[in-house]
Amino acid sequence: MLIDGGGLLLVRHGQSVSNAADVFTGWSDPPLSPLGVAQARQAGTLLRRLGLRPTSVHTSLLRRSIATAAILMAVLGCGQVPVYRSWRLNERHYGALTGRDKRAVAAEVDAATFRAWRRSYATGPPPISEPAAAAMYADPRYAGLSATVLPRAESLADVRARTVPYWSEVLRPLLLAGGTPLVVGHGNSLRALVMHLEGLSVAAVEQLDIPTAVPMLYHLDPRGRAVTGPQGRYLDPVGAAEPIRVGPGLPALSAADRCGAR
Repeated sequence: MLIDGGGLLLVRHGQSVSNAADVFTGWSDPPLSPLGVAQARQAGTLLRRLGLRPTSVHTSLLRRSIATAAILMAVLGCGQVPVYRSWRLNERHYGALTGRDKRAVAAEVDAATFRAWRRSYATGPPPISEPAAAAMYADPRYAGLSATVLPRAESLADVRARTVPYWSEVLRPLLLAGGTPLVVGHGNSLRALVMHLEGLSVAAVEQLDIPTAVPMLYHLDPRGRAVTGPQGRYLDPVGAAEPIRVGPGLPALSAADRCGAR
């Protein structure tokens, strides 16, 4: 069954090699794992089956987000759709925990502290050192940003503060103009967006997990507020509740199936 009209599409990137190793990833920049590549293809397959064609693509500056978007759009045959990248869509900065094994960190601190660092809304992890920050932000991707916006560590509240303006200033106007923007983000940048879009409480967002590579869809109601469809936020509710299954490929796209054909 085809879904008519546009909407805001949100997808968490496919599994990265750091996800697979169970380390704190944050603003570090690992590639997708082989499973992550397959998950990105599966997400594109789902959007194609539902007839959803993005009119613009929005990624973070991190390659797991960029690669997922490229793979997904290739499955859709959407090579000419404009792509935008923003630090505002980056994953939460895990500060001094970046790159560390989660089990090792959990063994060093009490359970309440570990949970607060990982899941709480307002508590951030210990900050990254100044030398490590200098090395991270020497990357040309961050050259145009003021030092005041480059974090040393972030809570989810901090992520929300930098992510919501992207919704207000970029995504919502595109929706009001009839577009279908696709955001390929990260677990925490998408948690922050979902919290804002759905008006979730702090307690609710602390329990929220965003599965990898399961697309979400929001529409605007007559008052301009974001709402989900009758099936909820996920286009594949079953896949959202379990590891995504990688199915067979689809036939080649016809000209009528490609983005921009209608």
